[in-house]
Amino acid sequence: MVYLLYLLGFAPSIVWLIFYLRKDAHPESNRMILKIFFYGMLSALAAIVLEKSFSFLIAKTFLKNQIFLYSVLTIFIGGALIEEYLKYIVIRFKVLKNSELDEAFDVFLYMIISALGFAALENILLLINYSTPALAEKVVWLMISRFVFATFLHGLCSGLLGIFLCFSFFHLKNKNVIFMAGLLLATLFHGFYNFSIIKIQSVENFVLPLIILAFAAFLVFLGMKKIKKLKSICVAR
Repeated sequence: MVYLLYLLGFAPSIVWLIFYLRKDAHPESNRMILKIFFYGMLSALAAIVLEKSFSFLIAKTFLKNQIFLYSVLTIFIGGALIEEYLKYIVIRFKVLKNSELDEAFDVFLYMIISALGFAALENILLLINYSTPALAEKVVWLMISRFVFATFLHGLCSGLLGIFLCFSFFHLKNKNVIFMAGLLLATLFHGFYNFSIIKIQSVENFVLPLIILAFAAFLVFLGMKKIKKLKSICVAR
């Protein structure tokens, strides 16, 4: 049963990984893909520690009585920002100086691979709570929702940051500004999505999360088209 849960936890990320890899005209090495996916999983462990630490620290301040402000800070900074930055850290130290990186599209793709590794471990940790056969139906619905919503979201948000990161290499004077704009946008999409699903009480409440995902997907689609036209980034790095 446990091995089946692991398989189900990986499934949404693997499906989206195959989808994005098919968009790459010059496929990356399997070794590099697996490496970044694995480091993406490790970043999820780091996120757990940092998010719990942030929540603990905020709870010790006067903000613990300011429920709305406390929620905003823990969702947007203690959640979304930490996760988006950690997924980027994988790329910063394991991809950007790697000799295999020769196209702008690679940066975008590896950002998504890191995100899908992150989401895979998240899925597995969630499924551990559904290890009894009696909860099999809930497992199925959980994985469907993780595929349609959460795993998709992780890929989109990191994809957005990856697009801005690509453009930053070609505008060196404003490199940091462009990167920060991408990180802010990814954090806002991630944060607003998380904030919206907290209020879900019925099917109708899924409208806002779907709108957020659709808008993010539209921006990623436009960005993908633009970065595919960019030349080698060897010099820009």
